[in-house]
Amino acid sequence: MPFYHKLGEIPHKRHTIFRKSNGELYYEQLFGTIGFDGMSTNMYHVHRPTQVKNILGKKDVAPRVSIKNNIQSYRLHGFKIKPEHDYLDSRKPVLTNSDCTIILAAPKESTASYFYKNADADEMIFIHRGSGKLRSHLGNLDFKYGDYLIIPRGTIYKIDFDTEDNRLFIVESHRPIYTPKRYRNWFGQLLEHAPFCERDIRRPYELETNDEKGSFLMKIKKQNELFDMEYATHPFDVVGYDGFNYPYALSIHDFEPITGRVHQPPPVHQTFETDAFVVCSFVPRLYDYHPQAIPAPYNHSNIDSDEVLYYVDGDFMSRNDIDAGHISLHPAGIPHGPHPGAAERSIGKEKTDELAVMVDTFKPLQLTEEAMAIADDSYYQSWLED
Repeated sequence: MPFYHKLGEIPHKRHTIFRKSNGELYYEQLFGTIGFDGMSTNMYHVHRPTQVKNILGKKDVAPRVSIKNNIQSYRLHGFKIKPEHDYLDSRKPVLTNSDCTIILAAPKESTASYFYKNADADEMIFIHRGSGKLRSHLGNLDFKYGDYLIIPRGTIYKIDFDTEDNRLFIVESHRPIYTPKRYRNWFGQLLEHAPFCERDIRRPYELETNDEKGSFLMKIKKQNELFDMEYATHPFDVVGYDGFNYPYALSIHDFEPITGRVHQPPPVHQTFETDAFVVCSFVPRLYDYHPQAIPAPYNHSNIDSDEVLYYVDGDFMSRNDIDAGHISLHPAGIPHGPHPGAAERSIGKEKTDELAVMVDTFKPLQLTEEAMAIADDSYYQSWLED
């Protein structure tokens, strides 16, 4: 996250002596990305963070692709993904390319028996249902319905859920996830025209510092394989850190919509960006106020990107027969727009209560076996007139 955060105890200067009360040294670790050129955080551990006792095994978790080259629009019934007890087992990839993977998950249990690290990708976890606490070696964050959790690659974390009824929309990104550059000045501060500000961003607020030796199971995702590794010390043993690289939360309910006299294009809804895809938030807002405005979106062609919409709640005005948890995929190369009757219905309306998350990728998305199991194969014909 491009602004400074400090938590716990740290020495006055980096790379200098920092001792425990018994005179022993704390162990410094730089946690950074893009070599030494990206965002980074300096942490101080009770124990060396490098003590691996055993590598216990691995399993393949690569998405099982069903359709590689797709030109068809699809609707996926996301809530047909069955709940599973384990958090990692519940994560079902539905759309993927070399830059990102879109995942649906319905975990029933907290991650009690292991710690998890995604060594390949930043994770954006949108909380559709559920609440609880994200616990990490960089501190803890409470979460609830409507929250985006941004978890940088390499973060060691657990998730504690309050109930068994949890629904997550997850994007794994092989490129760092940032707030859009056009929202920030050259110092990194969010500007006045941005639809959210630093006050809306929730940073880790408490550290769990465990001075404990033993055997601790870490599951690490690397190159589409999940490795089980046994560590000799508790992974949450950080006494303090400072820097720019840490998990954070932003609620979709704190996104302030940008409106105009006529229909505004999707970039006004942009919330996050990478150099490979963007994420947008569609939230309740006033409609366009030109006296002859058509609030429904105009037909448009995705020549350079696939468009994915995850429908959260409300009445999405441009679509017919859409429900919570549905996903629409409109692939690059063909036009799409409002369903028959949607433009007419929108005329004269003053506001919408829709809530949705959009992901636009610059490389085509492939559909997985899990996607085809919940796909509406006739969706592409839903624009035909009677």
